Amino acid sequence: MNIEKDLKKDGITVIKQLDTLSVTLIAKYVAEKLISALPFYGLNYSNLFIKICNIPMFIANIPNNMGEASYFYKNSSIYFRDGLSIHEMKRYAVHEFIHAYQEVKDKNNILYRLGLCDFTGVKIHGMALNEAAVQLISAKALNNDIETVKYYDIEFTTNTPSLYPIICNLVNQLSYITGENVLFDSTLNSNSKFVKSLISLCGEKNFYKINANLDKILKIEEKMISLSNKLENEFVSDTFIARASTKIGLYKNTIKNIFFETQNLIITSYFNKALNNVYSLQEIEDYRKKLYYYRDLLGTTKNYTFFNDYYINMMIKLDEKYEAVSNIELALVPYTRSIFEIIIQKIRALIINKRTRGKLSKSKITFVLI
Repeated sequence: MNIEKDLKKDGITVIKQLDTLSVTLIAKYVAEKLISALPFYGLNYSNLFIKICNIPMFIANIPNNMGEASYFYKNSSIYFRDGLSIHEMKRYAVHEFIHAYQEVKDKNNILYRLGLCDFTGVKIHGMALNEAAVQLISAKALNNDIETVKYYDIEFTTNTPSLYPIICNLVNQLSYITGENVLFDSTLNSNSKFVKSLISLCGEKNFYKINANLDKILKIEEKMISLSNKLENEFVSDTFIARASTKIGLYKNTIKNIFFETQNLIITSYFNKALNNVYSLQEIEDYRKKLYYYRDLLGTTKNYTFFNDYYINMMIKLDEKYEAVSNIELALVPYTRSIFEIIIQKIRALIINKRTRGKLSKSKITFVLI
């Protein structure tokens, strides 16, 4: 296998290998950040530190569409864009190391799984899902601030504004449904818990549609970056600039449409199914809160009303559930008489009994209260 040729196919040209001191500083930083942010996933500082130190790292010329750093699984190496400071390399290394940590290879050193991404079929599935999940873990490890951003006319909050923000927003919505721990566990340990959980909660057909849409968005964004890079060339013609600009505009609109289609599908597939499993007053309240706070995760635009309309409709259905469940629970509550009610009932029974016999008894009535 000629690694140099494979790298050139991706546009990567190696300049030099990173020195041992820099690798050690990066390993210490990344291990500390992951251990601090992810205490419940069986990570061990010493093991992480050694594993990171053993990863070959290089300074290289990297295409703009590949970001500031890239993990190349064919030779298990990390490549940093030329000109980055050691501090920048440390931060970008968190994301790339997670890729190294999650990869699963067979006995022939062939990669067949990378976290949530499956390489076993003819077509790779889950690349976007995995990239977003890795970035969400990285953002948590780096303790990124939450920001309000706007891409493709979609406004939302995110802690990853500069890398896969649109995809990360949708995957964060999926994480809200399953729980963050399930997503992170599957991402780090390359298992199917997250996928199985989503299939159970949203339905198999819906999950695969959501997953396919995420991959579509990723591919379109890669095409946009490629076109943008070509536009930076000073020798391109005015005709090419006009065509490329028009195409980029169409790409942005397509991403916007796919985003809202996916977001709406996530909402309806989960909450429609979840409503069928609400049987108690507490479950009704839990459902209401989960749907209400979903609004904080949404990507919105000026004319987006789907969630508000859906929320009102589900509240009507939930109110019907509440009435039905309330009546059932009320009927099932055992009736406990007070001592006063018992005394009154005995007095009435006594009076009725005496009248029936047609005479009044002079006997003394004594009540013993226990």
